[in-house]
Amino acid sequence: MHWQRLVVAVAVTVAAAGTGLGLRALLGRLAHRAGNTRWAWDDLFVRLLRDLAVVPCTVLGLWISVLTLHLKPGIRTTTGRTLVAVLILTISIAIARFAAGVVSSIALARSGVAQSATIFVNIVRVVVVGIGALILLQSLGVSITPLLTALGVGGLAVALALQDTLANLFAGVHILASRKVQPGDFVRLDSGQEGYIVDINWRNTTIRQLPDNLVVVPNSRFADAIVTNFHRPAQDMSISVKVVIGYHSDLDHVEKVTLDVAQEVMATVDGGVSDYEPSVRFNTLGETSVGFSVNLRTREFTDQYVVVHEFIKRLHRRFRDEGIDLPFPQGGILLASAAQPR
Repeated sequence: MHWQRLVVAVAVTVAAAGTGLGLRALLGRLAHRAGNTRWAWDDLFVRLLRDLAVVPCTVLGLWISVLTLHLKPGIRTTTGRTLVAVLILTISIAIARFAAGVVSSIALARSGVAQSATIFVNIVRVVVVGIGALILLQSLGVSITPLLTALGVGGLAVALALQDTLANLFAGVHILASRKVQPGDFVRLDSGQEGYIVDINWRNTTIRQLPDNLVVVPNSRFADAIVTNFHRPAQDMSISVKVVIGYHSDLDHVEKVTLDVAQEVMATVDGGVSDYEPSVRFNTLGETSVGFSVNLRTREFTDQYVVVHEFIKRLHRRFRDEGIDLPFPQGGILLASAAQPR
């Protein structure tokens, strides 16, 4: 009878593990199909079920095998606690991964960028795994009340020792919670650094400059800096191009030609806002020229370079064709004659 029970226990364990592997394979196919949908939540649910497929089934098979073998109460209790601990650990890791995916999806949906804010993802993972660890200790018979008291006292000492690290952590949370700056925004700091925000983690903010260099700024310094966000409240932005012409030019004609060129650039150059109406404003009467500004609009900060480039080229060509006077710098040279002897 003992060998029969052992064979039945092994068969049940193998069957349970095989069932878990079969469910994991089936859920893997469902995950592949769910990845082709626009909704992100189905991917997260299928991945959660896939992570929980093998271990719970195997644990259930092992517990049935333990009951089948009629082990001693002490061995059965120890085995049961071990299986419960493995089950709690597996569920905690799976839920932590699921919660991190949910937070990442929400961050992506709100910011609309390819990079997620890892600080919230890491905080959620630590919190979920920490709760799972406390439940695990409680299931093993370890009282967590003294542990929580010790963590409270020790946490105060750690907080005093890690003031800078905690300052960066809470500064990062404040930056993201205020939603004034998000990953993917183009910003300029008062210290002169500018670029796209790649990520905001628990310690620093990473900025990718236009030459593809990375600038790493501690969150506490970033929170205290004066930041210009070129993607808020709108991503498109206005730019002003300064132009000068000679006094002999007809200003009405100059305005008409300039507006024609500006409208053409807005409609044809990639990066320009096609439905925007450019404007010309005369603002300077210089010694040898009349100055004015041309207001254009681009879809984002980096589009201004190609838009201004094309506008200057086309405006110069059009001014030359229309015979509009472009003043040249003028300077005088005073020649002093040598003193004549008396």
